Amino acid sequence: MSISPPESAHPESVLTSGAKVAAKSVSPVDVPVCRPRRLRRTDALRRMVRETVLTVDDLIYPLFVMEGEGLWEEVPSMPDCFRYSLDLLLDEVKVVHDLGIGAIALFPLIPHHLKDNAGTESYNPDGLIPRAVRAIKQAVPQILVITDVALDPYSSEGHDGIVNTGQILNDETVAVLVKQALVQAEAGADFVAPSDMMDGRVGAIRRALDAEGWINVGILAYSAKYASAYYGPFRDALESAPKFGDKKTYQMDAANAREALKEMNLDIAEGADIVMVKPALAYLDVIFRIKQHTNLPVAAYNVSGEYAMVKAAAAQGWIDERTVMLETLTSMKRAGADVILTYFAKEAALALQQ
Repeated sequence: MSISPPESAHPESVLTSGAKVAAKSVSPVDVPVCRPRRLRRTDALRRMVRETVLTVDDLIYPLFVMEGEGLWEEVPSMPDCFRYSLDLLLDEVKVVHDLGIGAIALFPLIPHHLKDNAGTESYNPDGLIPRAVRAIKQAVPQILVITDVALDPYSSEGHDGIVNTGQILNDETVAVLVKQALVQAEAGADFVAPSDMMDGRVGAIRRALDAEGWINVGILAYSAKYASAYYGPFRDALESAPKFGDKKTYQMDAANAREALKEMNLDIAEGADIVMVKPALAYLDVIFRIKQHTNLPVAAYNVSGEYAMVKAAAAQGWIDERTVMLETLTSMKRAGADVILTYFAKEAALALQQ
């Protein structure tokens, strides 16, 4: 006479009565050998085996600075993002640093009367960005300061280069970008970030920096910057939309991925220290491809349009902003981004502390 083991010895003993019946009706042939759900059973388990972990160290916070004193203005198409006069910008930088964010990227709102076709204000040593860099480095010396190298904020035409009869001049523009980068390095920038997509600008800037003794100033190259519709709110923030045409003769075609590798390889050969893909969310495949082909750090720019869409949907109550924000940023890191420029940086830093 066989004796059955006590019920507690059976795995199904932990099941409800209904579930027990269902479990007993399954043939042993149908029972899965591998159960991936075991590793999803509790929060502690999920965290233990998590493949991609987003941290505050991954974040770079873009900031908009403008002339004046005691001024701050919310960007209408970018809720919770502001343009700051320099005195209030310093307060914001201190807040950012206290949150554990280690780097900021500066973008200027230049008064219209200082704009011209040659972008001469871009290399004024007493201009808005050099003054901002010097002030930040004095107030919060530990934070890394990244400066944008491009003519569009300074151009009366709203383009990233000098315009001649409707054409964007490459080599003449590069000569101005070199002057701009040197002024920013002199002011104390840790990285200059050419975002213009002119051919040969990374090499020209690297040679000029080295010749002037700025060997420790890095270059964060916008290596794969696409001619994207996701930039609209950013151009509102800086009032830098092109006055004619578009930027498709110098920014990349949105349909191309192999070309991104060519641009990346050229920038690396010319001396880039970090390569970047912009935008990020619609170009995760490009981030992945680039990560497979370089050992350099890869940056992704979670751009203004991506930010604005999340904010707009959250304002309607259609999504959970915090969860979507973290999921979006994590997707960029999962694709291969080592660092992420994002207007969500402050909110993400706070969320990651919880």
